[in-house]
Amino acid sequence: MIKRFLPIALVAFIFILHQGCTKLDTTSLGSDLIPAVDNVKTFRDSFDITTTQGIFADSFKIFNSENNVLGLITNDPLFGATEANIFLQLKPGFFPYHFANAGDTIVGVDSVVLGLSFKGAWGDTNVLQRLEVYEISDPSFGDSVFKYKDIKYQPLLGAMVGSAIVDIRELNDKKIIAGGKDSVTNQIRIKLNNTFTSVLAARDSLSVSPTGNNAFRSDSVFRKAYKGLAVKATGSGNALMYINLTDVSTRLEIHLRKKNAGTGKLDTIYNSFKINNNDLGTNFPSASSNYIKRFYLSNVTNPLPQDLYLQTGPGTYANLNIPALTGLSNRIVHRAQIYMEQDPEDIIYDSLFSAPPYMYLDLIDTGSTKWKPVYFDLNPSTPYDPDNKNGYPYFPGDAKVDYNYFGGFARTRLNAIGEKVVYYEINITRHVQQIATRGTINYSMRLFPAYRLFYPQYPGASAISYDNPLAFGRVKLKSGTHPYKPGRMQLIMTWSKL
Repeated sequence: MIKRFLPIALVAFIFILHQGCTKLDTTSLGSDLIPAVDNVKTFRDSFDITTTQGIFADSFKIFNSENNVLGLITNDPLFGATEANIFLQLKPGFFPYHFANAGDTIVGVDSVVLGLSFKGAWGDTNVLQRLEVYEISDPSFGDSVFKYKDIKYQPLLGAMVGSAIVDIRELNDKKIIAGGKDSVTNQIRIKLNNTFTSVLAARDSLSVSPTGNNAFRSDSVFRKAYKGLAVKATGSGNALMYINLTDVSTRLEIHLRKKNAGTGKLDTIYNSFKINNNDLGTNFPSASSNYIKRFYLSNVTNPLPQDLYLQTGPGTYANLNIPALTGLSNRIVHRAQIYMEQDPEDIIYDSLFSAPPYMYLDLIDTGSTKWKPVYFDLNPSTPYDPDNKNGYPYFPGDAKVDYNYFGGFARTRLNAIGEKVVYYEINITRHVQQIATRGTINYSMRLFPAYRLFYPQYPGASAISYDNPLAFGRVKLKSGTHPYKPGRMQLIMTWSKL
């Protein structure tokens, strides 16, 4: 059984919502009306696109308010391997902190369990995942909560304090915890070892402790004693799991027995340490980071000219050039769209490692190594200006791309030999019209399944989130020089003479 939960539900919704909305031969494409092609006044032509493969040196930051990625992909025969680890600092909600109520007597600590809120998976969920938990020994991690780390960062680690074998297919099953007093679903649970449990219990701020303990007296003391925990995937997993760090199910549970101060009755309870996002002065926000690394196969790093390998960030891209647009004669451009189609490799693995939900296209600035948004077509109803002039923003307001017009969403069809393939169409009609009418620059382009966009050349630029989940999706496309012309990447233009 293959499960992709929340991310794949998003893809299915996109397929259903958009299927047939912008089909090439309908009379309404995007927001433009297309006249019939009679080859007298109205024509349809295809233009060659030259393409080259690129690999991003991604260094974006993943915040604890976003779904973090955890897991291993070890057997994607088309793209290679992926490793994703999570580092987090779970802490009490107040200081000085004590277990149970004031005056209660702690009889014993039975166990400590790390819970992670599971929000979905992508890949082959039939393969079991081994997760290992380590104490973080790096003081720079716990004491730098206002310095966000990028995906290449990994802190120094201490001893392993727990491990678990996870069957992703069973994570949505109900689990009874706390002696039958509570239950959880969609939570990864990792029991930590007795050594960690004993040290944690000995440092209760209200207990009689040896010198050097009392770690729960203040936030600053706590952060020196407990820098945080690392969760690493090891072994032979073959999927990525999506973890919500701020959800109530992500917590460090301390299961203990206590004697009630008033009645003397014995009771079992559990306390929880969670991610803290509040800055109260005496209790700083929790530190977190997400490490993600791709290990690409040689066919990705050095592909054949006919192939393009696109993977959602941290991922890859393709450079596109359309030479025939330079000097394009003046005409009415009814529709100009870039068509791209999957080159299927293996029906099983192409299903396990599904295609990205969205593709994005931008332009390279003339005489520069910087990129900028494509003109006009991201959202024709919202004024924006990639040249950052005339007082308009460089990207559509509220970072909204009109997918019904711009396209770029994944759809499926049967190719010429009856194989089910994913394809994308990106509308650049207004951009091409400006080239034809005003002789504007025929920019080189960059195509990629974006997770996050960033254009640092603009004053006050900030990261723009796109609609692909982090690290979700990969696809092999037919390039602009693929030997099979009907499926290769090309610009299709419907136009009329003036």
